Amino acid sequence: MPDSPPPSSIVPHLGSLTWTPAAARPELLAAPVAAALGDLTGPAWVAEIDDQLADTAAFTEAYGVPLEVSANCVVVAARRAGQTMLAACLVPATRRADVNGLVRRHLGARKASFAPQDVAVAESGMAYGGITPIGLPPSWPVLVDPAVAAADLVVVGSGTRGSKLAVPGQVLAALPAVEVLEGLGQPVVEPPRPAAVAPAERAPDDRDVGWGERPDDLSAGDRRYLEDRPPHWGSD
Repeated sequence: MPDSPPPSSIVPHLGSLTWTPAAARPELLAAPVAAALGDLTGPAWVAEIDDQLADTAAFTEAYGVPLEVSANCVVVAARRAGQTMLAACLVPATRRADVNGLVRRHLGARKASFAPQDVAVAESGMAYGGITPIGLPPSWPVLVDPAVAAADLVVVGSGTRGSKLAVPGQVLAALPAVEVLEGLGQPVVEPPRPAAVAPAERAPDDRDVGWGERPDDLSAGDRRYLEDRPPHWGSD
């Protein structure tokens, strides 16, 4: 019986994309990401996409990649002792990072919020909408949701908007500065829909027949009235 191929040689089948080993396509990656590939403990694949479809919702719809295998990497600015530190949070695309709660407390910060776009781009060296945990500055804490760490394969950014990476969850969990944080990803709560308003009941005399319109079912008295009306009243 022939030996099974090593996991690194098994090409992912995710959606309609063509995946190739990331190391073979460095031109599809941001420079910090390409430089960090050699430090990974396992395989990583890359697929080229339309950069206008990099946002998660558009990406999953266009390429048929299940939302459940995608993860979002957000950059957080935490204020502590008069200093601002940057960190990254990696959560399933079906959840949101608890930035102002768990993340703030875990980092010991007085305040935590999403980092401004220009700051996240300048400090990471990656494109907004393509920021990924691979290749981030070594001083950044990287917090990862347990569901991401346990996944067989996770689709994340590549540092650019023109491609995506597919990486085993355990490889992401083994990145330097990563800490798997229970409860990091919180369910997305949709705003309640307004209650349907029941149509008001009509009053007995509120009929579809308006003023000046003749009912379909004329009573005998109505017919006699219309037939005997004076000529100067005009016709209908």
